[in-house]
Amino acid sequence: MESGDWENVMQYVSEPLETDILPHGEPKPVSELVAPLSAQVPTPPDSQTATPSSEDPAESTIVSVSTTFFPGASVDPLPPDLVLLSSDTVFFYVHTHRLLTASENGFHSLLPVTPQQPSNDVGPVLTVPEPSAVLNVLLHTIYHMSCAHYAPPFSVLEAAVAAMQTYGVPLRAHIAPTLPLYQHLLLHAPLLPIALYALAAQHDLYELAVATSAHLLSFALPSLTDDLARRIGPVYLKRLFFLHLGRVDALKRLLLPPPQPHGPTAWCDAVEQKKLTRAWALAAAYLAWDARPDVSTATIESALNPLGEQLTCDLCRLALKERIKSLTIQWSVVKRTI
Repeated sequence: MESGDWENVMQYVSEPLETDILPHGEPKPVSELVAPLSAQVPTPPDSQTATPSSEDPAESTIVSVSTTFFPGASVDPLPPDLVLLSSDTVFFYVHTHRLLTASENGFHSLLPVTPQQPSNDVGPVLTVPEPSAVLNVLLHTIYHMSCAHYAPPFSVLEAAVAAMQTYGVPLRAHIAPTLPLYQHLLLHAPLLPIALYALAAQHDLYELAVATSAHLLSFALPSLTDDLARRIGPVYLKRLFFLHLGRVDALKRLLLPPPQPHGPTAWCDAVEQKKLTRAWALAAAYLAWDARPDVSTATIESALNPLGEQLTCDLCRLALKERIKSLTIQWSVVKRTI
C-alpha cells in the first residue's frame, strides 16, 4: 500500500510509531491503528483528542471512535465494510447493506462506494457533514437500536430527522409508536410540546402529533409565531385550534344543566330549591367565562363544592354532590388530543 493513501485517511494522526509498521514495511490497517477499545471516546465524544503524559508527539493524538459502531461491535452478523467520518472527526464503522436497505436514495447518492482500500481493511472512509451526535442518532435509527443512554437533546433529534430526509430514510417507517426514535422524541413532549408538534406536523407524523397534542392543552394559541404556524401547516394548525375550541365548548355545555331538583318536602319546597339553581348558574358562569381547554377536575370541584356550605337541605346537598360528580366524569372523558 502506498503511504500517500494513508495520509488522506489518517491526516489527523501523527507520525506512526514503529509498532504501527508491519514486518514487510506496510502500515497497519485503520482498524488496528485506532485507539484500543478501552480508550475509545464516547459518541458524541467528551473531547476529540487526549494528551497522555508523554513528550512523544506521536502519542499526543488519538482517533475518536464510536462506542457503538466500532470494529468488532456486535451490531450486525457481518463485519463492517464502511467507515463514516463525522464533521467532528469521529469514526463510525458501519455496514453498506444496512445503509442501502434503509435508504431510498442510495444514502444521498453516496453509496455504493468503489473500494479504494485493500481487501484486508474495513472498507473506504466516507466523510459526511453531520456532527457525531446527529450521525449517532441516525445510525441507531437505521439499525433499529435505542440511543436513550446517550440522552440526546431535542435539537439533536430534530437534526437527525432532517438528516433522515437527506439520506432517503423514510420517516414514517422509522418514527412509529413501536420504534425507538418515536419514544425518544415523545420524551420531550412535556417540556417542548409545541416544538415537537411542529416537527411532527411538518413531516406528517400523525401518531406523534396526536400523542404530543395532549401536552398542548395549556398552550396559549395567541403566542404562536408565524414561523411555527408555517411549519405546522394549515391541516395540523386547524386540528390544534379545533382541539382547544372544542374542549372549551364542551365544558360550557357540561356546566349548563343545574342539579336535579328533588320532590317538595316540609322544609324544602320548589321555591327553596331555586336558590341552589341560581347559585349553580352563577358558579357555572364564572367557570365558563374563563374556560380553558386544560381546566382540571380539581378546579371544577373547588369552584362548585362551596355551594353546598350554604345549603340546609340534605337532599339538596346530595343532588349537588351527584351533579358535580357527574360533571367531572363527563369532563374527564372529553377528547384530549387532535
